[in-house]
Amino acid sequence: MTACLLYISHSINPHSSTVQIMGTSASATSQAAPFAPTHQADHQGNGMAEHRRSLQSVNIHNSKAKSIITNKVAPVVITNNCREEFQIHDKIQSANYSTGRISDLLPEHYLVLGEFFMVQDVYNRADVLNTTKSHGAPNFRKVKGKYPLFGMGQPSLNGFKQVLQRLQIDGCEEAIFICVREEPVVFFRSGGDFIPYTPRGRENLHENLHDLDRELSAEQIELSIRKELCDFAKLSENKFYVYNDIEHFKDEPQQVQILSEEDIHVTEEVYRRPLFSQPQHRYYRLPLPMEGAPLEETFDAFVNILRLTPNLFLMRDSSRPPPALLFSCQVGVGRTNLGLILGAIVFHHLQGAAESPRYLWQEMQKSEHKLDFQVIELLISRLPKGQQVLDEVDDAIAMCSDMHNIKDAVFENKLKLEGIGEDYQIQGNSTKGYFLQRTLQSLERYVYLLVFNAYLHEQYPQAFPQSFSQWLCMNAWIYRLLACMDSSELSTPASLITDGIRVLVSSQFLATDLLSTAKEMKVANFRRVSKMALYGMAQPNSEAVAVVMSYLTDQRRGHSTILWLNLQEELVLEANGQMFTPREPGSLEQPIPVCVQHPQKLQEMELALKQDILRCEKWLEVITEQDKQMRMFKTCQTIEELFVHQKSVHPGLSYQRIPLSDFCAPKEEVFDQLLEAMKSSLAEDPNCAFIFNCHDGKDRTTAAMVIATLTLWHINGFPECEEDEIVSVPDAKYTKGEFEVVMQVVRVLPDGHRVKREVDVALDVVSETMTPMHYHLREVIISTYRQIKKAKSEADAQCLRLRSLQYLERYIYLILFNCYLHLEKKDSWRRSFSQWMYQVAARAGVYAILNHLGFSEFENPDDSLMARLRFRWLPHSVQFIPMRGQLI
Repeated sequence: MTACLLYISHSINPHSSTVQIMGTSASATSQAAPFAPTHQADHQGNGMAEHRRSLQSVNIHNSKAKSIITNKVAPVVITNNCREEFQIHDKIQSANYSTGRISDLLPEHYLVLGEFFMVQDVYNRADVLNTTKSHGAPNFRKVKGKYPLFGMGQPSLNGFKQVLQRLQIDGCEEAIFICVREEPVVFFRSGGDFIPYTPRGRENLHENLHDLDRELSAEQIELSIRKELCDFAKLSENKFYVYNDIEHFKDEPQQVQILSEEDIHVTEEVYRRPLFSQPQHRYYRLPLPMEGAPLEETFDAFVNILRLTPNLFLMRDSSRPPPALLFSCQVGVGRTNLGLILGAIVFHHLQGAAESPRYLWQEMQKSEHKLDFQVIELLISRLPKGQQVLDEVDDAIAMCSDMHNIKDAVFENKLKLEGIGEDYQIQGNSTKGYFLQRTLQSLERYVYLLVFNAYLHEQYPQAFPQSFSQWLCMNAWIYRLLACMDSSELSTPASLITDGIRVLVSSQFLATDLLSTAKEMKVANFRRVSKMALYGMAQPNSEAVAVVMSYLTDQRRGHSTILWLNLQEELVLEANGQMFTPREPGSLEQPIPVCVQHPQKLQEMELALKQDILRCEKWLEVITEQDKQMRMFKTCQTIEELFVHQKSVHPGLSYQRIPLSDFCAPKEEVFDQLLEAMKSSLAEDPNCAFIFNCHDGKDRTTAAMVIATLTLWHINGFPECEEDEIVSVPDAKYTKGEFEVVMQVVRVLPDGHRVKREVDVALDVVSETMTPMHYHLREVIISTYRQIKKAKSEADAQCLRLRSLQYLERYIYLILFNCYLHLEKKDSWRRSFSQWMYQVAARAGVYAILNHLGFSEFENPDDSLMARLRFRWLPHSVQFIPMRGQLI
């Protein structure tokens, strides 16, 4: 009987792969091939033909064809013995694969995923514990104490079977195997075993793939690789080149024979197939990052493993032993260690503190480094049972520290960072920047373990009614805290200016006077909200403050009580009558924000800077509106000193510093501070005037003026709001603020449409004062987003995307604040806005919405990490500023 086999090609270009590697990609040339890669194809199936026949039978180059019959569909090949025929599509022949070579001395061959070489996964030297022969896997070990926790590196297929035997000998009735690798791994047949190999780039053959395509899982990529390898074998007489020795390249590359897809295994097959003989064992893949803390959904996946394991419930059958947990990565060190710590924390909750084997490592803990970081202290002070949470995590780390200690990694990276005197460049990158990133990543990993343990304390006894992601959205203050992890600016020396490391930049250079008020009022962009005692402006010097105060207290306006609110989060000084702020010489327009817990810290830093400038008595380089100049400063004063002098002239003047970040939505505590300041002033004088300033009088000043407008309306009464006009212009829907995510929030809030409309009126009223500045928040949101497509570079596009999301979030926060003012007015706002957000709005799902923030009208918000609170709330501006202080 004649057999007919139909092969269908995928017309996917391998160069569209989004897999990245640390280092430079291999150089490659394109070559015609009869099969295309499936890296970005649909992987719902196994990506392979159903037939398990030899690939040699369909290799046109080797087959003994009796005849070839052409037709309009595809040529049909009939073999010499007339027993089989094959149909080969012309499209297969037209697909493109890439070829390349590691060096000119080595042969050229096909590249996996368009650019990568297949390299043997684990080397003998990586097996520090020398357990491959005895236990079947490199660095196989059990943690200290009684918990059934095991870790190991990547085993071969036979090695994993040996691991199963070892666990059986140790009496483990039930075991859960968790592979924590995020990179794809495939296994080639070698003798009677299957040996692991991974794709790597030519410029860094020791480095596994990172930052994989988020839309494809590691399992899907492995299936794509296997499909490609089978195709390559057809083109190369059933052989493919791999590399075992990438140190000396002796006898490299090696040839592996691929006759069918059964000659290649993917990770799931290696771990799952042997488990059929032991049904009590289970396998999961939980990709963990090489550096930093896992994403929230990774913690969710781990919690789901707990949910699916009845013997890990707190109400389990205590007569049965808990299941063993076995974690594995490439060599069984970094990511395996993180998995083991997670398992140790779980077992602590499962078996209770009474059985905690703390006594086993108390001596070892005496030599451990204590992590004295501000972020840890603040976190522990706010978490319920904070000290207990920290002690339990430290115990778990000590239990699992045979090969790696997370706390030691934080300390050692910080030590290396502090050991760098003058920063220098390696391959175009800052050495200090590199070690700062490594320190913050290891610190973030430790902090997330504390947060996860706090989550277990609350959720484990209730059988996890909330996922970790949901719980964090209910405790969004943790994200605010984590955003201040890098507080190195607090410890920058005051001598940076006098040492010539940073320069002073004048306010005239930074603030363009778009409203042309500097001539009359001596300050840029001075303005007033119509019919309200609300004023805004750029940063004034002492002369401008005197002029403004005379203007507000004259006979026409007659304000006897004035509250001046400075929104700057940078250091600012007046020197020789001009306002200056420190900047990096190479980034003059990049602000240097200082993350402080209390504004008084800014005053202390400004005072130290002033004293150093006056003490140095030398010419300093400054940037003015015209050009660079050399100045020697005879007089210098901080902003607070400036207002102390004015208060002696105008006793009704009060001054406060409330730092507010550029572009972002104000933090919950900033709303609290602004509201409390206004309430206190109005309680003393209902006719009190309010003045706001930032560096240019635009972004932050406008946001604060809108907040003040809403507050005064709630106290004094709202103006009549006209019905929305029907507008038929491009983007009219969005200039009215009717974005899908905004309307989603509006639908959640009581009387949400009215609340939004009031905010829109407040925005219109404030914006009327500054028409030439073209700074209306609703318009800025959509106009900034539209600029993304016109960006000149990917970096510019990412910056615009972030900026548009920050503006969108600011708009939503104004709506939330107005809703708060309505709902809490009956109690005179005794509950603060931050408390209301965390206690009320969070339960209504507001932070969950903000955790998927984006323009869903145009794209999937979750395609960008900036849609998440965790990444959007980071201080992105500091990424471009060299580190000048110490982590505290």
